[in-house]
Amino acid sequence: MALGKLLHDHTGHTGEAGTIDHPRAYELVAGIGFLGRRREIFTRLAALSGVRPGARVLDVGCGTGYLTRILAPVAGPSGHVTGVDPSEAMIAHARRRAPGNCSYQVGAGQALEVPDASVDVVVSSLAVHHMPADARGTAVREMFRVLKPGGRLLIAEFRPPSNHLLTHLVGALTGPEMRHSPKDLLAGLIPEAGFHVEDEGDLPVMLFYVRAVRPAA
Repeated sequence: MALGKLLHDHTGHTGEAGTIDHPRAYELVAGIGFLGRRREIFTRLAALSGVRPGARVLDVGCGTGYLTRILAPVAGPSGHVTGVDPSEAMIAHARRRAPGNCSYQVGAGQALEVPDASVDVVVSSLAVHHMPADARGTAVREMFRVLKPGGRLLIAEFRPPSNHLLTHLVGALTGPEMRHSPKDLLAGLIPEAGFHVEDEGDLPVMLFYVRAVRPAA
């Protein structure tokens, strides 16, 4: 059985989308998958996000809260980072490790319980591909809705290896969704939601990111 099948609960979902409900196993796999560089890479994501002291930040598909905990000291005591994830197990894990300016809620990216135009920065790392295919567009539109005009979006997704055999090996370990190009996954979703894409690029250990902004007017 693929490791992705062990980590994921696909109950009630079509295709390969689903929730991850084994936080300790996920943390172990993530540590191995990022070749010991996970904190370095996610610190770079935090820098790319544009979070500043005092910012209100939303992490969609926060999982164990790893990125929220890196963003928390950047936002500082006058800021706040909220993590949202559909998995109760992941949120429970995140809450046990939450800094004082972090909070977590169980919820789906396509139905955020967050007021309109109330967030300065939205981040989402390795989450969009877990969503049902027909819900991804709605989720990105929700990110647009909750951002203030001029607010910033950062989405990071898994980038399969360039080697064809390695790509299939990764798919066997993690599930078929991870075999696909993140550019194909995100290309239409972000601009169609109303965002202006500022830049995109690769990060070490097979990550691809897109930075975008909700237009000020």
